[in-house]
Amino acid sequence: MKLYWFQVAPNPTKVRLYIAEKIAGGAAIELEGVVVKLPKGEQRSPEHRARNPFESLPVLELDDGACLVESLSIIDYLEEMYPLPPMWGLEPRERALARQVERIVEQRLLNPLIAYVHATRSPTGRPSNEHVAQWACAEWPAALLYLDNLLADGREFLMGDHVSVADCTLAATLQFARFNKTDLLHGLDALTHWDGQYRERAVARMVLSL
Repeated sequence: MKLYWFQVAPNPTKVRLYIAEKIAGGAAIELEGVVVKLPKGEQRSPEHRARNPFESLPVLELDDGACLVESLSIIDYLEEMYPLPPMWGLEPRERALARQVERIVEQRLLNPLIAYVHATRSPTGRPSNEHVAQWACAEWPAALLYLDNLLADGREFLMGDHVSVADCTLAATLQFARFNKTDLLHGLDALTHWDGQYRERAVARMVLSL
């Protein structure tokens, strides 16, 4: 298998953190990493468009040449192929709650942040858009407060005492915020503590660069 990715880009980072967490937990995942340089437009090359017509990352190319082009599809495939350690949870309720938190992080925090970054200082050259930037800034406070309240009981990870996909998505999101010099954590003590603790993990240090 091959994983196509780019450093700091949040969705590839989420998948790379997930894979690193799985391997650290004993999963025998073997794949080759291939960097696609987004600022240089390599995602628009004929070779990459053949893998993913949407020109996005990450892409997981399977051994038979089939490609998975959505981060959660990649994670779910690997979770089926390598079920241990479980990164969604063992029981239906636990899995549902983990997916809920992960979706809140992505849809209510990461997606507005991505829109804000590209509307202000786009690393791929998109034009500035003040209206989009204002919308994004109004969207993410509720998600940040929700996460801070969730972590206020001192838990180590978003779902308690074990790491989940939700943690990977949140860590990737906060790295992207640091990349854009956007302070999301001001006044959020529990979330700030989680961020510092997660980044100290050996797995995080292998993947995160900011």
